[in-house]
Amino acid sequence: MSRPTTVGQLRAAGYADRTVKQELRANLLERLGRGQELFESIVGYGTSVLPGLERGILAGHDIILLGERGQAKTRLIRHLVELLDDEIPVIEGCEVNDHPYHPICARCRALVAELGPETPVAWIGRDARYAEKLATPDTSVADLIGDVDPIRVAEGRYLADELTIHYGLIPRTNRGIFSVNELPDLPERIQVGLLNILEERDLQIRGYKIRLDLDIVLVASANPEDYTHRGRIITPLKDRFGTQVRTHYPVEIEAEIRIMDQEATIPPPGDGAPPVVVPAFLKEVLAELTRQLRKSSQVNQRSGVSVRYTIGNLETVAASALRRAVRAGEPTAVPRPVDLWAAIGASMGRVEFETLEEGREEWVLEQALKRALVDVYRRRLGAENLSALQQLFEEGLAIETSDVMGAETFLAQFGRVPGLGRIMQRLELTEESRQSAASALEFALEGLHLSKRLTKHTAGPGAWKFGTS
Repeated sequence: MSRPTTVGQLRAAGYADRTVKQELRANLLERLGRGQELFESIVGYGTSVLPGLERGILAGHDIILLGERGQAKTRLIRHLVELLDDEIPVIEGCEVNDHPYHPICARCRALVAELGPETPVAWIGRDARYAEKLATPDTSVADLIGDVDPIRVAEGRYLADELTIHYGLIPRTNRGIFSVNELPDLPERIQVGLLNILEERDLQIRGYKIRLDLDIVLVASANPEDYTHRGRIITPLKDRFGTQVRTHYPVEIEAEIRIMDQEATIPPPGDGAPPVVVPAFLKEVLAELTRQLRKSSQVNQRSGVSVRYTIGNLETVAASALRRAVRAGEPTAVPRPVDLWAAIGASMGRVEFETLEEGREEWVLEQALKRALVDVYRRRLGAENLSALQQLFEEGLAIETSDVMGAETFLAQFGRVPGLGRIMQRLELTEESRQSAASALEFALEGLHLSKRLTKHTAGPGAWKFGTS
């Protein structure tokens, strides 16, 4: 059906007059009634964070999300756009998305008074109804609310004329969702400018006697520690957010792995690069590493260890395996435990430590990785009898590995490996390739070493030697 193009046609078509909060509520209720998952790409929040967010929307509140870095706060806010209508009508050419039935800016009020039912109407999509601002110390009132436009004054308008105003981000998001990320970083004098918008739904620009009855949902994010560190949210502003939602890091390792799989960018095959296949048990080690750091007393838990840390480590491990596979001419790049150590050096700057002696940061990460390796080893292979494998070393076998040693070279040091098929089965390696076999076998050696049944010595940069002495 053709869309109405004038205010008269819009009224004749029976277009509903509702606020953006009523719109969000109605669309959320429709989803809940269908039993539809709210946000499919949000993992691990189904019974903790999302219910609070849903209640805030149903209550018609402005919302603040509190949580440490890397807890998907910005993604949650951006997903709210999905609850907006596909399109809404606005008065054509309006800077502040005026509703055709009750315009709020001087230009549109005059236009409706002149043209009446023939006032032209345009339609805008949901993406045009969302804006966000990263709070920075240099943010000004003009950025958010507006200021006098000197060009319009130079064109001959009087300063007392409302049409000399250049509207800021918030008025231009009228009838939509406006997000402020890292709200405590916003200077307190600028936060004061948000008070009327949240409660009285109006704004003041310079000394103009105007009142814009804005229809807007304000959603903010903040790190709880920012209340007393980089800045703080002033008390009257905190009081005006109707709903506070606390986010968190993934509780279950499975959720962290799902996020890794969803967000990590693994190099695709092509241009001479083979496909990269990351074994599930190594993803489990990476998730467990992050988990170990999140409970370490030597890591600054006020800052947190972001999910982005886990994602970045997965990408580094995959890249290390790809580098080795191309050098060795392997058909598939499969990461091995030796690649995990590359992630330690590449991601050190992403973890904030408590006061430590200089140079001990890498040691803390290495110890966390060893704990992660041994925990996954016990879950995966703890019940497996590896005495036959250990016997090879007791008979004098010594094995070297490195981040550039191909799978064939690595496996050739063993000859026949007793129980390898069973090890691969326990590690859920269904693809019986030489690269997968090397990954499984090296993981078993790491587990035996961390269980104090094998020794391991550095054999050069990125290289180690397993033995019994």
